[in-house]
Amino acid sequence: MSSRACAALLLFFSACATSAPGPRELGPRATRLANLQRAAELPWKDDGRCVVREASQPWPVLAERCFHALDHDRVRFNDPTRRCTVASAGAAALGIGLCVLAAPEIVVGAVVVLGVVVVGFVIEEALEAYELRGSNWEDEEASLQTKPTLREPSANRKPEPTGQDAFPPVPTEPTEQERRPECRPIPVPHAGNDAAHNTCADTFPPNRYPGMDVLVNGVRFDALQVGARVLWEIKTHQFDTYNAFVQRQEIEREYAQLRRERAAAAACGYKFVVGVSTQAHRVALLRRDQSFTIVVTDCRR
Repeated sequence: MSSRACAALLLFFSACATSAPGPRELGPRATRLANLQRAAELPWKDDGRCVVREASQPWPVLAERCFHALDHDRVRFNDPTRRCTVASAGAAALGIGLCVLAAPEIVVGAVVVLGVVVVGFVIEEALEAYELRGSNWEDEEASLQTKPTLREPSANRKPEPTGQDAFPPVPTEPTEQERRPECRPIPVPHAGNDAAHNTCADTFPPNRYPGMDVLVNGVRFDALQVGARVLWEIKTHQFDTYNAFVQRQEIEREYAQLRRERAAAAACGYKFVVGVSTQAHRVALLRRDQSFTIVVTDCRR
């Protein structure tokens, strides 16, 4: 496969505006291929070694683990949906950029690449191996990760920085709370069969584990945000359609639930955010307790 180039200021997500297949729609091999093809449109300082190593992971996990290897001088992140701007309010550009990159769905104009992109040769070799030896992909993948390369570096590659990068790697060292077994996030399948709710939980934060809730400190949360220690509770019911009496009852029930979840998250060093579908629902919850962090997701049923 020859190296593929893109025009200057390439909008690498501009091919379509539809969502990428969800995690349950792709098998392991298809997931690897989709991730490699998506990553091939980006400039990587390591020629794609991290991407090939993590290709079997869901895209949000791959993006989080390989974010440090991206050539940040040549990438600009936009947030047309404002999901990441709201979710990462007060955070550094690192959090917003990672949130945009890790979104499971493809968003037009979300990532802009400056200059000509030459596919990282490790990714290119992996794609060639996938096409030629699809049935033996696992063996080929291991070979590509370990064998030395004799190919010259790409012409548009820059030397590896010797100092601190503008965007440091996401910390991997466990915190004091993470060392406690009950504080380690455990992915579990989404509770129930509410497709609209589960889709919102996967795409809005976005969720580090698409298709999964997460257990922390004995409490089930709808999502763990990619690249941040933030746990989410997502509400998608049609609060605005309830009469005043039902709304009051619902707010009291939710208030008790949210207090319990926030306490469990805080005990393990996590922030806690509530996502609701409408501004009216947000206002009603804040009237009950202004100390909660509540954002409007605009997720519809």
